Amino acid sequence: MKPFRSLTAGLVLCGMLAGCGAAPSASSSSAASQTEPVELTVFAAASMTETMTEIAELYKTEAPDVSLVYNFDSSGTLQTQIEEGAVCDLFLSAGQKQMDALETDFVLEGTRCDLLQNKVVLIAPKGAENAPASFEEAANAERIALGGADVPVGQYSEEIFRHLGLWDSMNAAGKITFGSNVKEVLAQVEAASVDCGVVYQTDAAASDGVTVCAEAPEDSYSPAVYPAAVLAGSEHPEEAKAFLAFLKTDACKQIFEDAGFTVK
Repeated sequence: MKPFRSLTAGLVLCGMLAGCGAAPSASSSSAASQTEPVELTVFAAASMTETMTEIAELYKTEAPDVSLVYNFDSSGTLQTQIEEGAVCDLFLSAGQKQMDALETDFVLEGTRCDLLQNKVVLIAPKGAENAPASFEEAANAERIALGGADVPVGQYSEEIFRHLGLWDSMNAAGKITFGSNVKEVLAQVEAASVDCGVVYQTDAAASDGVTVCAEAPEDSYSPAVYPAAVLAGSEHPEEAKAFLAFLKTDACKQIFEDAGFTVK
């Protein structure tokens, strides 16, 4: 099995298991026997890092016996990890393509749903002079950062530039640098190592180091819908279903909307 990559430190533990040290009382031992702690592994698109981290704090109160373990990366990378046998209870993808590939053999029947929708935007380093004002102008940049071919935001980016009739010339000019996930694309623009880049609206909104230059026309790319599903191989399917249901509550909807997502 290939080593798994993640955006930050691989698997991020969100939640605290019961501490150890003092001997448990009879009452606490009885309570523990009634509710066993559960570690729920959630694979989520890198663009959901901020929102899902905030939601994890809320879930500590909702389900104190459940510890959330997050793996954030590009949806394509997460798909590959799942196909190679990685432990995962719930998958939150930034694209339908990756979930479609897992549908038959890996998704628990009846659990797939469309959770969110995002927008694709063109960004430039904050304060940059002569930043492109449109996707058409971005084709004239010396360096532009896009997601790779297996990254949903990269797939949307290619659709946009193909729609504009610019993809082939941009590729031939060798001006594109490809990031392994949307956060890597964002980081390149923040560092001004490129003139501009294409990311999700939510990632741009979460950064103080970039400026949004233009929003991609809606008819230029497939809707950036985020599907979610419990996996058939989950060891905790009921807890995974419960967490997925929690993501649809008003409290979570507010977090997603505040970040710039559209809730489905």
